[in-house]
Amino acid sequence: MGRAAAPGGSGGGAPRWLPWLGLCFWAAGAAAGRGTDNSEVLPESIPSAPGTLPHFIEEPDDAYIIKSNPIALRCKARPAMQIFFKCNGEWVHQNEHVSEESLDESSGLKVREVFINVTRQQVEDFHGPEDYWCQCVAWSHLGTSKSRKASVRIAYLRKNFEQDPQGREVPIEGMIVLHCRPPEGVPAAEVEWLKNEEPIDSEQDENIDTRADHNLIIRQARLSDSGNYTCMAANIVAKRRSLSATVVVYVNGGWSSWTEWSACNVRCGRGWQKRSRTCTNPAPLNGGAFCEGMSVQKITCTSLCPVDGSWEVWSEWSVCSPECEHLRIRECTAPAPRNGGKFCEGLSQESENCTDGLCILDKKPLHEIKPQSIESASDIALYSGLGAAVVAVAVLVIGVTLYRRSQSDYGVDVIDSSALTGNSLLLNSAMQPDLTVSRTYSGPICLQDPLDKELMTESSLFNPLSDIKVKVQSSFMVSLGVSERAEYHGKNHSRTFPHGNNHSFSTMHPRNKTPYIQNLSSLPTRTELRTTGVFGHLGGRLVMPNTGVSLLIPHGAIPEENSWEIYMSINQGEPSLQSDGSEVLLSPEVTCGPPDMIVTTPFALTIPHCADVSSEHWNIHLKKRTQQGKWEEVMSVEDESTSCYCLLDPFACHVLLDSFGTYALTGEPITDCAVKQLKVAVFGCMSCNSLDYNLRVYCVDNTPCAFQEVVSDERHQGGQLLEEPKLLHFQGNTFSLQISVLDIPPFLWRIKPFTACQEVPFSRVWCSNRQPLHCAFSLERYTPTTTQLSCKICIRQLKGHEQILQVQTSILESEREAITFFAQEDSTFPAQTGPKAFKIPYSIRQRICATFDTPNAKGKDWQMLAQKNSINRNLSYFATQSSPSAVILNLWEARHQHDGDLDSLACALEEIGRTHTKLSNISESQLDEADFNYSRQNGL
Repeated sequence: MGRAAAPGGSGGGAPRWLPWLGLCFWAAGAAAGRGTDNSEVLPESIPSAPGTLPHFIEEPDDAYIIKSNPIALRCKARPAMQIFFKCNGEWVHQNEHVSEESLDESSGLKVREVFINVTRQQVEDFHGPEDYWCQCVAWSHLGTSKSRKASVRIAYLRKNFEQDPQGREVPIEGMIVLHCRPPEGVPAAEVEWLKNEEPIDSEQDENIDTRADHNLIIRQARLSDSGNYTCMAANIVAKRRSLSATVVVYVNGGWSSWTEWSACNVRCGRGWQKRSRTCTNPAPLNGGAFCEGMSVQKITCTSLCPVDGSWEVWSEWSVCSPECEHLRIRECTAPAPRNGGKFCEGLSQESENCTDGLCILDKKPLHEIKPQSIESASDIALYSGLGAAVVAVAVLVIGVTLYRRSQSDYGVDVIDSSALTGNSLLLNSAMQPDLTVSRTYSGPICLQDPLDKELMTESSLFNPLSDIKVKVQSSFMVSLGVSERAEYHGKNHSRTFPHGNNHSFSTMHPRNKTPYIQNLSSLPTRTELRTTGVFGHLGGRLVMPNTGVSLLIPHGAIPEENSWEIYMSINQGEPSLQSDGSEVLLSPEVTCGPPDMIVTTPFALTIPHCADVSSEHWNIHLKKRTQQGKWEEVMSVEDESTSCYCLLDPFACHVLLDSFGTYALTGEPITDCAVKQLKVAVFGCMSCNSLDYNLRVYCVDNTPCAFQEVVSDERHQGGQLLEEPKLLHFQGNTFSLQISVLDIPPFLWRIKPFTACQEVPFSRVWCSNRQPLHCAFSLERYTPTTTQLSCKICIRQLKGHEQILQVQTSILESEREAITFFAQEDSTFPAQTGPKAFKIPYSIRQRICATFDTPNAKGKDWQMLAQKNSINRNLSYFATQSSPSAVILNLWEARHQHDGDLDSLACALEEIGRTHTKLSNISESQLDEADFNYSRQNGL
């Protein structure tokens, strides 16, 4: 092909080039423009006068030469005085161009369209490091514009497959993988699978997958999957057909259940009985193996012959009874009936009159009745009764006297001491307990569920009443320490567990030293955290301070000239999402609204969670509450979906949504190695008794909003955070949690014996999102001069993780060192609107979107942008958006709302060859200044 040095002009000078409007230029322009004070404000885009530069209406497309047929490349631009093609860096001769000129009726500008033909010989003669390419260059009065480069390649498809599928025999429900590597070709061949000469549609059958590198995968083989499979490869040149692979799905036979044993085949004596089974569960098919083993089993049996019963001889007659009767009996034991034999027939006893009918008075015979004997009998009975009464009165007097004496001694030692000191659990262990008690109560060490037990408070449980007896039993061991189990005996007319009326973090009774155990459900809690903001077309960010929950409204999501009051709230009451089975609530319930608001671009909702996602042991779902109050699953975090997108970070989940509502994250543990992250913290405060000090240990889900609820309640109760909270990895292995106090100074402080360790069941910790879980300990100092407390709190899961909280504090208010509850970085401005709410300047954002939304010969550039920002899954969601790059940047804004790490974004752009300057060194004002300097230098 002929070439011209400078087509279309006699001057022969170099064409006038317009620099690329990209991120790198603006960075360079900003660097060059530093130091100039320019107060003019530029618009978001450069204004263009009619005919300023040529604009391509149509650019040349990539093309393939089939056989020897030449292909045509064309481009169209306006306004354009001349358009020429440049191929492989050399100008195409003017004579090889076919040019057409027209007038655009709407703008009145001149439109020029140019064609060239490229032959197979031209492509074959070219030898270079890259494919044969051509590009349009258009001239106007003010400069030139270049089109995209279009590559031209010779299309072909070889005959032989690199790998043909191989036939297989697989058992039913087994996995089938048929490999297919199509022949080499340009463009790359598309693969289609046939089964018995019929195309396979994997979209209609979820059990079949044909997307994995041209392979055919059948996840669970069925009988209907047997057949001949063929791999078809095709491109624009030809079609190729692989060898057929025969797949046979067979079924191995299985035994049915055994029948019941048959009856013994003989009625009396030795015989046999049998049972059977069939090879029909399932029956063998397609060459499957027949069942191994016996289909019939026989065993011997012995049927005992029946023996009928027979009577023994009658016994002797009994003595005559007061009723003037005597009797005799016989038994059916000669022999007794056996093996189903008949029982003896007839009566087993007989009775008859023993006086021959002479029984007339009190059923006594007349010859035995004497008046003198009746009189003497009455006298004897009278005297015997009086003597017995005298003896009983004497014994009663002596017993009462001894009882009063013993009660007087016992009352001085026990009851009065308890009433004066209230230390009813520190009784002498050698003292014998009172066993005349009404009821015994015993309960767990830590009470969590208010439905299990009534709340135990010290003021009601140990009131110094005179009729209460306390029995101290021996302690019982737990895994890491000893806990005390006291049984309380007393009069309780209502027959219910005693409880007090104080339902807050009240201090203990000054005279009681028993462990303080408090159920957090009694605390006054707020039902909802809420924040609002008014947002318009510029978008913004809504943050719930100190909760980790935020909402990002992108620029343009709300139509122009419209504004909405958007709210966001967190449910702090009892969760409305009731978990089913092993499912666990991993996040707060977050509501954003109004629900009837419609956005044109997905917004980003950030929800914190407490799951350890470093390993694949969770199946995490996003759920939404319907208007009827029911919860429905939106998607699994690992699913591919085009309706919404979930990006799971170690401590939060960023969700792209297009509708407002109430959302929450739930998790289903796949293995026992699934881990929840718990935040453990210890608070302290003085009791009403100046010598007592209370330690309260909390284990809550590691979400900021859960810990904020604890902090708010402790502030209200005057609690002090004694140590920085720590993370505890709690495994779903069903082992309980133990909390113990260690290393208490022995001569300064003391804790109640057998109460230094408390154990919490696994289920209460694993589902602790219902309410914060805590245990409390009460320490006593020996003297008021002790003002420092030093000890350790050990929280550990049996066969799991352990954390140590080091307590080193002063119990005096004036000497305490405050420990910050939360960082205050997000609590100053809950609602930010406009450009200040975003980390990426708007002008930079526009240019990134314009660059990466444009298709490229190497693939879609926004996919590279997603991958470089660690977004590697569910890319089909972004493909459905009008601007995939904008949605990716919105997700970046949600992930980096605190750090604003523009360096990482700049590095990602550098890696794909789009920028060479760190964004973090460029302020928005400098970018605007670069826009202005560029416009002045180019006469715009």
